[in-house]
Amino acid sequence: MATEKRHIDSHLMLERLSKIHAKIKSGCYPNTKQLALDNEVSVPTISRDIEFLRERFGADIQYDASQRGYYYATDFTMPLNVISSNDVLMLSLVKQLMTQYEGSPLYTEISSIIDFLADSQGVGKSDFLKRVAVPPLPKVVVNEDVWNVIVECLKENTIIAFDYNGRWNTATTHRMLKPYQILLQDGLYFVFGFDENADGGKGGERLFYLSRMKNLENTKKTFELPEDFEFASRCGGGRFGAFKEARKVRYEIDFYDDARQFVKDCIWADDQEFFEIEEEHTTTITFSSSQSTKVLEWVLSQGVNARPIAPAEFVERWKNEIRGLAKVL
Repeated sequence: MATEKRHIDSHLMLERLSKIHAKIKSGCYPNTKQLALDNEVSVPTISRDIEFLRERFGADIQYDASQRGYYYATDFTMPLNVISSNDVLMLSLVKQLMTQYEGSPLYTEISSIIDFLADSQGVGKSDFLKRVAVPPLPKVVVNEDVWNVIVECLKENTIIAFDYNGRWNTATTHRMLKPYQILLQDGLYFVFGFDENADGGKGGERLFYLSRMKNLENTKKTFELPEDFEFASRCGGGRFGAFKEARKVRYEIDFYDDARQFVKDCIWADDQEFFEIEEEHTTTITFSSSQSTKVLEWVLSQGVNARPIAPAEFVERWKNEIRGLAKVL
């Protein structure tokens, strides 16, 4: 219910901002009392809306005491009014692509804005929106309180305290995290940052899955965000999602049959190279990455049509995984 209410509130606020802008732009010097009556809200609400226009959109709104109302001291065009119907259509398609995050605070906020823009341009009911769709995918509903604490700490550069149950360890541990980024992948949310409790208290960069974070608290202890805080720089050039390791490795993997086209369909790493051996019906890819666990999952997903060649320790790890699978058959 809280999420639904916020969705409605965001929509109504955008509608009010558009009306307030139009009234001030008309040159009739409206005051807060008149605007409150027009929009059926309180005077303090209108005052907050005007401040929002000033701070977020840079609107130079001034009060004329002789006219007893507001005016634009410099020419101002509401950003929402310069968006074309085609732009809104593209935004509505983006909403379709984000449906795997439906039920999360992020999706609620974004869809509220897009819906308002679409309605204002008459795009909301376009049949074309049905022509781009996302197939059914697993969804993870993020606790809104958890989301709000993390976003607050990101904005303030403050340390998050929380309890966590990791993938490999069922025991609950207490963490103190300097949050760098929220990462989105396949409908899942991760937070990336520096964990002060990692490696026996030495500290280290870690990824945490939002759905496993409990009892969050904004400690209000500030930290300095490093210049190279972005997660992408930790992947060694690999593009295998939310996973990282310290060591960058050069891989060589052979693909056969149907998997030959599969591997050529995407960019898996920044430095990938392909080599075709037609007489052996083989496509070989070489690339660098610091995401060995994800690379292993990727190779295993192709079954008998993929075989790692290098590095040796990765090949042995692949073989051990296959031996383990064979034991459960």
